[in-house]
Amino acid sequence: MTRTTKPHEIVERALGVSRADGCVVIADESSTANLRWARNALTTNGVPRGRTLTVIATVDGGRGTASGVVSRSAVTADGIEPLVRAAEAAAREAGPAEDAQPLVDGVPASPDFAEAPAETSSAVFSAFAPALGEAFARAHDAGRELYGFANHEMVSTYLGSSTGLRLRHDQPTGTLELNAKAPGADGRTPRSAWTGRSTRDFGDVDPAAMDAELAQRLEWARRRVELPAGRYETLLPPTAVADLLIHQMWSSSARDAVEGRTVFSRPGGGTRIGEKLSGLPVNMRSDPREPGLECAPFVIAHASGDDVSAFDNGLPLRATEWLRDGELAHLATSRHTAGLTGLPVAPAIDNLIMDAGGARSLEEMVADTGHHGRALLLTCLWYIREVDPATLLLTGLTRDGVYLVENGEVVAEVNNFRFNESPVDLLGRATEAGRTVPTLPREWSDWFTRAAMPALRVPDFNMSSVSRGV
Repeated sequence: MTRTTKPHEIVERALGVSRADGCVVIADESSTANLRWARNALTTNGVPRGRTLTVIATVDGGRGTASGVVSRSAVTADGIEPLVRAAEAAAREAGPAEDAQPLVDGVPASPDFAEAPAETSSAVFSAFAPALGEAFARAHDAGRELYGFANHEMVSTYLGSSTGLRLRHDQPTGTLELNAKAPGADGRTPRSAWTGRSTRDFGDVDPAAMDAELAQRLEWARRRVELPAGRYETLLPPTAVADLLIHQMWSSSARDAVEGRTVFSRPGGGTRIGEKLSGLPVNMRSDPREPGLECAPFVIAHASGDDVSAFDNGLPLRATEWLRDGELAHLATSRHTAGLTGLPVAPAIDNLIMDAGGARSLEEMVADTGHHGRALLLTCLWYIREVDPATLLLTGLTRDGVYLVENGEVVAEVNNFRFNESPVDLLGRATEAGRTVPTLPREWSDWFTRAAMPALRVPDFNMSSVSRGV
């Protein structure tokens, strides 16, 4: 199939040859532009494109409705019908689907369903690239080296069904990660600092400001202090808060909670919905129409999972509060798991926003830190892994700069640590939240980029051991 075949035509052709009782077709058209650089110079760039077709066939039977899902890339015109037949065969061979529901209908068609897909190109970097070049020159003159990459992807998703759905969503996703290195005080051990941004179009990214931020962190690292493991007053920047709370969101399955398997399970049965999880006025929500963090306003499910159902494709999404004034308000459900648990339908949404009423910047929080002892300022977290789902205890490492704060000033860099903490427990112990700002999670940036978080002050963050070599 040539790229001149429009995605909506592919969807219509697949639906037209379907012999199943129900059919959902999802065509994803993607284009990506990227830049990479090292040692203050661009190294590679490219603009790859891709096309993927997913067919979900449903077959009614005496014991219930079965489903079959087949997804392939680079499908030719001759390959559409074989792909549909493969999905139908998978449905006939499968047992009844536990999450079977009537396919969604009655949703107004997208007015641009028949239009060509949106595309990105190297033009997205037209203002960013020259500014990055100027940052390279400043960094070189100051004796530091910049490394990193910028990536911009545009995915146009066309969703059609045998019930008449004709929906389309264009999703731009941009990420920028910038790392600066400089020789250490001994002339050998390098100093390293990282920062990152999430963006829709790179029009709001300022390489000069990012380079200045990294230069400040490298300056802090001229002095180094070794600290032991222990509990420290700690300032978590928005990127670290995002990594922890995104993991919490991914663990917010209503079904798992009702079955007693997660931190959101109530002892003796049920869930902790309505329970106060934080003394701060924490509001955490997802909203497909959040300015700057817009995402798909309807369910796009290429397969079924714990609280995601392929039968829900096309279901409209609305703003959902996960925490309201510190209380647990919702857990994630599909239509199927909502029926099982008796909770409202609340599918996952591809962004996350937390606000706790704070107005201070991270810099202002630092200035009010450590007047009666030492405190730590983190840069970011990585290699995060779950230790205990019953408490949502996580472990991981600090990376690219942990700094010592004394009397409201950063006075040195300290060694890295392994931490052991539960994000749910942290929300209960946090004593201050700063101003909410868009941020890029470091650990989960390959899977989740649309987040806005405040910095958090935690009086006793558990640095469980010293980490060497990172």
